[in-house]
Amino acid sequence: MNNYELLTQSYDFTLPTNLIATYPANPRDSAKLLVYDRKSDTVTHAHFYDLEKFLPQDVAFIFNNTKVIKARIFGHKPTGAKMELLINRPLNAYDVNVYIRGKVKKDTQILFDENLVATVQELNEDGSRVILFSQNSQTLRFEEILPIIEKIGHVPLPPYIQREDEETDTREYQTVFAKAEGAVAAPTASLHFSQEQHQRLCENYKYGYVTLHVGSGTFKPVEVETITEHPMHSEYYEIPKETQQLLESDTPIVAVGTTSTRTVEYYVRNKTQTKGEANLFLHPQNKPLRVNHLITNFHLPKSTLLMLVASFVGLEKTQELYKIAIENEYRFYSYGDAILIL
Repeated sequence: MNNYELLTQSYDFTLPTNLIATYPANPRDSAKLLVYDRKSDTVTHAHFYDLEKFLPQDVAFIFNNTKVIKARIFGHKPTGAKMELLINRPLNAYDVNVYIRGKVKKDTQILFDENLVATVQELNEDGSRVILFSQNSQTLRFEEILPIIEKIGHVPLPPYIQREDEETDTREYQTVFAKAEGAVAAPTASLHFSQEQHQRLCENYKYGYVTLHVGSGTFKPVEVETITEHPMHSEYYEIPKETQQLLESDTPIVAVGTTSTRTVEYYVRNKTQTKGEANLFLHPQNKPLRVNHLITNFHLPKSTLLMLVASFVGLEKTQELYKIAIENEYRFYSYGDAILIL
């Protein structure tokens, strides 16, 4: 292990802006797929609908069935000053961690449509805020705000997709198997699956679901000099019994996305916990123990997601694969193309 792999700067790269995908491939499974086989050290260029051609027969898929909520809501202070609030994650039944665009202090109230009110409880050092939601003077539990924000909220597109959300994003920024409401970012590798392809895989392979509610911390770049000093964000996860049994078996695992990977790997390190908060940081010095193959997108420079890819193939190979992807004009980030690591 060399120190080079632990320096945040080593995970930086320059991406031409025209390769940042602002809309998804249509149809979903027509996205490009870069296949890297570690055994033969070969790269193949394909499309996502070709996925089955490359898979070993005896594998099991792990999907993240989290559902993106309309986490961006626009309101105003009683003074009329416009405010924007991004829900990050519930902290308990009532308190919600959020980011607010606009100046607030403790006890500031923000008013929204449907008589929804957010009252600031705490200002955190990391820039996030803790709020309580209420409606008609009644404090609301987190699950009670979900149908309200479904009406008044906006799809929380990532900051690098520099456009307002559109009606089509309600459908496109959601996986075809999304079920458990709570994510503020999509598990993007899963966005490539069409209904037909997902069904086909489930008929021909073993599979299981996990839930990891992706938080906005997923986009936060690593800002410390050495990656091992990065305070990893935590996200709520849950693993049902059928999936636990699959993970306890010796069936090779294909993790669909970094979120499924982190959930599985957190579980195998803490087997008594089937739900709670996962904050596992995978990188070249903390490699996967259970996941054999990875499907993922092309990630931001200096991100923990890029470091997770390097935990599978090492830093130098990651840099090489990203260079190939840029040269071949693969589309990057949430709505972009995919890579399969065998």
